[in-house]
Amino acid sequence: MSDLWSGLAQAVWLVVTLDAALVEIALRSLRVSFSALLIASFIAMPLAALLAIKRFRWRRVIIAVLNALMGLPPVVVGLVVYVLLSRSGPLGVFGLLFTPTAMIIAQVVIIVPLIASISHQALRDLWHDYHDLLISMNVTQMQKIRTLLWDARRALLTAALAGFGRAIGEVGAIMVVGGNIDHATRVLTTAIALETGKGDFALALALGFVLIALAISVSLAIHWLSRTEREGRW
Repeated sequence: MSDLWSGLAQAVWLVVTLDAALVEIALRSLRVSFSALLIASFIAMPLAALLAIKRFRWRRVIIAVLNALMGLPPVVVGLVVYVLLSRSGPLGVFGLLFTPTAMIIAQVVIIVPLIASISHQALRDLWHDYHDLLISMNVTQMQKIRTLLWDARRALLTAALAGFGRAIGEVGAIMVVGGNIDHATRVLTTAIALETGKGDFALALALGFVLIALAISVSLAIHWLSRTEREGRW
């Protein structure tokens, strides 16, 4: 019991004093996850808007696939990205395996379906309200997409925050493609797994505190945005 309290005290001290290793790992996690979030948002949100306004043959199939991919096991994504980026893979020539870039790619693949599905639900409802107006104005498809994306910006930000929460807490795919290399690809989740295995509970708990704080911040932000979104409609 005394070891537990000692570990907790050391963990709090590491957080309060901004331990160099802790800060380095946390900043790398934020950099990788934010990069993945920006790339995924630029892919997923226009795609969601296009699926909301345009009717074509494979539209329902694409929507169903995106919804299904929301539950895709991250470790499978990591395996696929690993195969693509390995020396014998089609992208092996770029030497991206076991780099932050590989981790970003894996996170993008994981969170694009999540952001696209959440965004599509919001944009689909908005399109029902704007359909007649935009059709009567004879605007282009790109103008329709820009209008929907701008007017649904709060809902889209909620989708983005949900994607960030999924990315920052990912461990399976990151471990496979990143390798958990010290000072290179070690992030919060992989460091927690490593330090727990080594028995360094103080650093593991400190990393866990930072990760929990980030998760709570994201949840509070989503709750606040959802509330302001509802209030804005009344």
